[in-house]
Amino acid sequence: MGRGIWKTFIGFFLFCLVIMPLAMAQEKGPIKIGFIASMSGTFAQVGKDMADGASLYLEEIKYTMAGRKIDFIVEDEAGEPSVALTKARKLVEMNRVPILVGPNMGSSGYALQPYVDSKKIPTVYAVPASDDITQRKRARWIVRIGWAHSQPCHPFGEYAYTVLGYRKIVAISMDYAFGWESLGGFQRTFEEAGGKVIQKVWCPTTTQDFSPYITQINREADAVFIPLAGKLCITFLKQYQEYGLKEKIPVIGTGTLTDESVLPSMGDEALGVITPLHYSAALDNLQNKEFVKKYKAKYGKIPSYYSETCYTAMRLVDQAVTSLKGDVSKGDRVLQALQSVKLRESPRGPIKFDPYGNPIQNIYIRKVERVGGELQNSVIYTYPEVSQFWKYRPEEYLKRPLYSRD
Repeated sequence: MGRGIWKTFIGFFLFCLVIMPLAMAQEKGPIKIGFIASMSGTFAQVGKDMADGASLYLEEIKYTMAGRKIDFIVEDEAGEPSVALTKARKLVEMNRVPILVGPNMGSSGYALQPYVDSKKIPTVYAVPASDDITQRKRARWIVRIGWAHSQPCHPFGEYAYTVLGYRKIVAISMDYAFGWESLGGFQRTFEEAGGKVIQKVWCPTTTQDFSPYITQINREADAVFIPLAGKLCITFLKQYQEYGLKEKIPVIGTGTLTDESVLPSMGDEALGVITPLHYSAALDNLQNKEFVKKYKAKYGKIPSYYSETCYTAMRLVDQAVTSLKGDVSKGDRVLQALQSVKLRESPRGPIKFDPYGNPIQNIYIRKVERVGGELQNSVIYTYPEVSQFWKYRPEEYLKRPLYSRD
C-alpha cells in the first residue's frame, strides 16, 4: 500500500513538473482560426473580398485576441462543395483549429453542416445564406453572421407593393436555392399585400447570354425582379438596357444584383435599380465610414458585402474569445460565447442572434445613384431589426415547406 501511494505521489509530481506546464503553454499559444473561401475559380473575387475583409480586422487588432496571437489559416474551396468539405477536414483534423469561418458557397454551407456538427466545431457562416441552415435543418454548431436568402426579400416584397406601387412582377432568376428562396420570400409578401408574380423565368448559373430570357418577359409587368449574383448581374443589366427595356419596365432585385463587388464594373444601366440587403458601402454611420476608409486605403476599392460580413465575422470571434479570456479549449463554451454576442455597433448597424443562430439586423432598401462620379447603393429606407421569420411566428413559419422552385 505504501509503495502504491509513493508511485502515485511521484506520478503527480511529474505531472505538475512536466505535463501541466506543457498544457498551460499550449493554452497560451496561438489560436488557430480556419478560414474557407473560393480563392480560385468562378467565385475567386468573392473569396478574395472575404479574405480581405477578415484580414483587415485581424490587422486592426494586430492578430491578437485576449492576449493570444492568431494563426489565420486560409483554405481554397474553389467553388466546389466537395473541396470545401475536404478543406474543413484538413483544418479540423490536421491543423486542429478550434474555430472555423466560411465558406462562401451556399451548397458548400450545406455540405459542411453535418461534418461540423459531428465534430462539434464552433463555426461562423459569413456568407452561406441558404434558409434551412438556420431553420428546418438547423445546424447545432453553426452561428450565421450573414443573412438568410429570404430575409431581405420579405420586407422588399411588401415595399414593392406599398411604396413602389407595383402590382405585376416578372422574375428572371438563377435556378438553384439562392434564386428559389429569394424569389419565394419576395413572392410571399408581395402577393399577401395584393400583388402577383405573373411569370417566372429560370436561368442556369452558367448563363452567358440573357437574350433568350429577356425576350420572354411579359410586357404587362410593372417591374422585373432579378435574383442574380456575380458576373451574371453585369451581363444581365447591360443586355437589358441594350434591348431598350430599362425605361419601360423598371428593374428591382436581390442585394447581390448591385453589390459593390460588381457595381464598379457597371455603368448607366445600373442607375435607378432598387434592391434590399443588410449592408451598403454608402451607409452613413461612423463605424461604416471608418471601415470603408480603411478598406479603400488598403485595397484601393470600396468594400462589398462579402468584405463587410467577414470583417464583422472576425469581430464576432474576437468578442467571443475575449469573453472567454482566450480559453477556446471547450467547444461548447466557445459556441455559447459566439451566440451570446450582441454587436450594438458595426458597419452594417446593430446585430443580435435569434435562438436559431441567425442575425436579427436592419434591412436597407438601396437605390443605385451616381454620387461624386461613382455609382453607389444609396439607402432610401430602413427596416429595423428584421428577423429571418419576418413578421411571422417562427413555429408557424417552420411548418411551411422551404421556398422551392415552384
